[in-house]
Amino acid sequence: MKTNITEKQKNVLELIYESIMSSGFPPTFADLKELLSLSSNQAVLNYLIALEKQGFIKREEGQARGIRIAPLGLKVLGKQRLAPVVGMVAAGPCIESFSETQFKWIELPVGIAENEKIKKSEDVFIIHVTGDSMINAGIDNGNMLLVRKSKEYKSGDIVIARTDSGRTVKRFIAEGGKRYLKPENPIYQNIPIIPGEVFFEGQVIVNLSKIK
Repeated sequence: MKTNITEKQKNVLELIYESIMSSGFPPTFADLKELLSLSSNQAVLNYLIALEKQGFIKREEGQARGIRIAPLGLKVLGKQRLAPVVGMVAAGPCIESFSETQFKWIELPVGIAENEKIKKSEDVFIIHVTGDSMINAGIDNGNMLLVRKSKEYKSGDIVIARTDSGRTVKRFIAEGGKRYLKPENPIYQNIPIIPGEVFFEGQVIVNLSKIK
């Protein structure tokens, strides 16, 4: 594959990737300056500007660690799409929030990374499930789910929902004038959706734990 990336630029890209995978965050200017043995932040910035101009990275203005490796950058490195593991969500009674687990990123499997829904969405994340309320949907305790943030949801989607009680994974049902969250285990009850009290945080795309 031919690209315009230089060896030094590729080295910077590799350092960014390694930092994300090892610490959960891209490196700071100070980190890169030290790792590259550069004398100034401007020298680091010049590399980042060049990488962004060629489409290998994207930078968020005003964020010290606001660097994201773009699909072209991952392709140059021979890597697949990355997704953050944000913690745990309940499949049963709600839990207060995504738990304070160590933040990390993982590479998505090749077939999943090429999914059109995922390729078109910049906001995907992974959660661990705790509980058994979704076992009849093939979601078991301890499974890892890939979730895509969305602005639209249809009846039947499995969603991550937030209420005053916390976060949970359930199936969204809209029938007639009723809207509710349905567990896929008969020992649990439906959760009515009250406007302003239930918020969707994403749609479950695939159960990563069931991929062979």
